[in-house]
Amino acid sequence: MSANTEHRRNEVLRAIVSDFIATQEPVGSKVLVDKHQLGVSSATIRNDMAALEAEGYLTQQHANSGRIPTAKGYRQFVDAIHQVKPLSQAERRGILNFLENGVDLEDVLRRSVQLLAQLTRQVAVVQMPDLRVSRVKHCEVVPLGTQRLLLVLITDTGRVDQRNVDVLEGLAEDDVIRLRELVNRAMVGRTLDEASAQIAAMAGEAKGPSVPSGLRGAILAVTTVLVETLLERPNERLILAGTSNLMASGHMSVGDFAPIIDALEEQVVMLKMLNGARDMNWQVSIGEENEDEKLRHAAVISAGYGSPSVVLGGLGVVGPTHLDYPGTISSVTAVAHYVSRILAGE
Repeated sequence: MSANTEHRRNEVLRAIVSDFIATQEPVGSKVLVDKHQLGVSSATIRNDMAALEAEGYLTQQHANSGRIPTAKGYRQFVDAIHQVKPLSQAERRGILNFLENGVDLEDVLRRSVQLLAQLTRQVAVVQMPDLRVSRVKHCEVVPLGTQRLLLVLITDTGRVDQRNVDVLEGLAEDDVIRLRELVNRAMVGRTLDEASAQIAAMAGEAKGPSVPSGLRGAILAVTTVLVETLLERPNERLILAGTSNLMASGHMSVGDFAPIIDALEEQVVMLKMLNGARDMNWQVSIGEENEDEKLRHAAVISAGYGSPSVVLGGLGVVGPTHLDYPGTISSVTAVAHYVSRILAGE
């Protein structure tokens, strides 16, 4: 096959995929000739379509109908997307403004999936941050009286834990300040596991000569509570939006979308998919490429959010294999980018 023929057949495949995504109707040779100006006759296009079908990129539902893409055809189409079309300035500003109004991390992530579902008209999912990579940002120590303290532990992923600590001996203001300094020196900038080890070591050193005797009891009480808090691992959770969009998708039977709904309800399936988003680049998994059989009639487009050095979680879109790949990839990457910016405080 000549290079010209191969190039033309790739263009034919791209045109069929684009038209089928737009209309969800089989695409015939006459439509291709009239609409896409491929510079060859209908007979040549029909030969190209027959060759693409023989190679597994297209299929034909009925003898006299046009062709529709297969999962292999969609994969070829996606692999040819080298650059993501950027959103307009107004679209980017709208995304950022909507996300910036979130009151905390969970609210920002809820807003992100609501926005993705609206932009793509598919199901949007986001994974709550992986606590294994969280780092302690600050621990505030607030006196609630002479013998009770409030600990407020804040991580760089937005997790906030509050714990009350009772101390046997009253603490002066200077004691509270010293305790706060000791605790933050041990934890800030460290992962939760590292901070836990440092706090445990701090408890062991509480009886040393460098620690004022009046602080020893408070240090033991505070470090005990902090170790318990740091080792606490809430279950990983997904936030979903737009499930009804899947059922509204054309060209899908109940037998096709019902297993996808089941997979969405089984968080372990989707968490496994999003765990694959280990960097900030977009990824696409189509049909049989999805490991779980419930997603064999679905496409999943995902990207990581966080920073290039530490990915905190994944977000993405689940839809039928005939979804709008270029538009969905653009939306997913844009939302992941702005969630990351907000988490970084930019």
